[in-house]
Amino acid sequence: MGGKEKSKGYCGWLIAFVVLGIVVAVIVLTVRHKHSSHKPVPAPIPGPPGAIEKKYADALGVAMQFFDVQKSGKLVNNKISWRGDSALQDGKEKKLDLSKGMYDAGDHMKFGLPMAFTATILSWTILEYGDQMDAVNQLEPAQDSLKWITDYLINAHPSPNVLYIQVGDPDIDHKCWERPETMAEKRPLIQVNTSSPGTEVAAETAAALASSSLVFKSIDSKYSSLLLKHAQELFTFADTYRGSYSISTPQVQTFYNSTGYEDELLWAASWLYHATGDASYLNYVTVQNGEKFANWLSPTLFTWDNKLAGTQVLLSRVSFFGAKEVSDEENQGLHMYRKTAAAIMCFLLPDSPRATHSRTDGGLLWFSEWNSLLHPVASAFLAVIYSDYMLMTQTASITCGGEAFTPADLRNFAISQADYVLGDNPLKMSYLVGYGSKYPKYVHHRGASIPADADTGCTDGFKWLSSSKPNPNVAMGGLVGGPFLNETYIDSRNNSMQGEPTTYNSALIVGLLSGLVTTSSVVQSFM
Repeated sequence: MGGKEKSKGYCGWLIAFVVLGIVVAVIVLTVRHKHSSHKPVPAPIPGPPGAIEKKYADALGVAMQFFDVQKSGKLVNNKISWRGDSALQDGKEKKLDLSKGMYDAGDHMKFGLPMAFTATILSWTILEYGDQMDAVNQLEPAQDSLKWITDYLINAHPSPNVLYIQVGDPDIDHKCWERPETMAEKRPLIQVNTSSPGTEVAAETAAALASSSLVFKSIDSKYSSLLLKHAQELFTFADTYRGSYSISTPQVQTFYNSTGYEDELLWAASWLYHATGDASYLNYVTVQNGEKFANWLSPTLFTWDNKLAGTQVLLSRVSFFGAKEVSDEENQGLHMYRKTAAAIMCFLLPDSPRATHSRTDGGLLWFSEWNSLLHPVASAFLAVIYSDYMLMTQTASITCGGEAFTPADLRNFAISQADYVLGDNPLKMSYLVGYGSKYPKYVHHRGASIPADADTGCTDGFKWLSSSKPNPNVAMGGLVGGPFLNETYIDSRNNSMQGEPTTYNSALIVGLLSGLVTTSSVVQSFM
């Protein structure tokens, strides 16, 4: 018995040593893995447009159609069967042609701040991802939609220090439920000028025209020069006569209230630097106003109201790809913009120690009951752009709280937000109208809710608002407001909080999908 017990003892010790060896080996391998994860190998630089991702190509084709749905004026090559000419007299009282442009959302207002933002985002998308859009036949439609807005913005700027920022009275407009083609109500104009300044809207319009001048530079140089001339005049106006349009024109506060104009000044100057190569604009954003206005190292959300995150990513492009004859002070400012852009990425990445916890259980970034999809789509758009800057410059990773994250991590985050929008969510519903087999059918949109052959006045059209039937027309490509935090969605025409699509939402989803539709090199300079 004693010999057997001794044998068992030796056997037990042997097993213990083997287990200990395995544990040590696992620890060593884990430490090595963690150590190596801080030094990822740079991914290959993408070449020409690669294989098309059909899901995103189809969704992009749908999303692009909402710009046609929203067009005002005399429609050319109209692709939306239930839309027709509308608002042909806009601006006539001031001898201006403001008939073009796009309606803001489900109503028939033309709000200058979000419309200009729409144009800037559409321009940025084309500049970064034009090759990818062209690969799926969406580049030319995007250029046409952009020009529909910029034609309007040029006409809205009849002299250097005057900009018309609104067409229509929202109080009157929102008391009506009718098709734009049958509107008969007065559509007054609102302007900003030297005595009633509107720095944020003038600067955003400058950003729109500067960025679009780059889009049209190789297509129509004369038009591009005209856009740039207006952009420079508007920036000078915005910067010289500083004042918030929310104070000068308090009636805008209910709909598109501004929380400040410093971000728009930086945003506009950044685009003017890219459009002109003029170093004074770079000095403006880095040395003169960077520390005062840019909120360095504090991540913010990118919206029609706050352009800081977009500016930080856009200027990180200059840091990534380099710029000629940059002073030490300017270079330090660029470094801070890039460092802040990286902090924003750390804020967005779900596995980052610096990540925001403001997300639904399904993984969607969520910050607002109203138009909840604005923030995740805008954030994902910035993430895919930043990831491409990293890829193009062989930047292997960014560091968030001591942990390394790669361009692939950023792209995967962007994909997660796009896929949620397209139906990978608890409701298995697409929030992009017209995409997939299940999407909102009671969209809060006047034109979509009324039959094309109905001739309604201002108020008798409300029967269509309260109708229990789905919209007779599909607002193709509209990105609705989105889900609540608990991931519920009430598909009701009266639910404008969740069910109203906006033109600027469409610009952002077009940008995101264009970045995901395939892989391709991004240009190192827009010039």
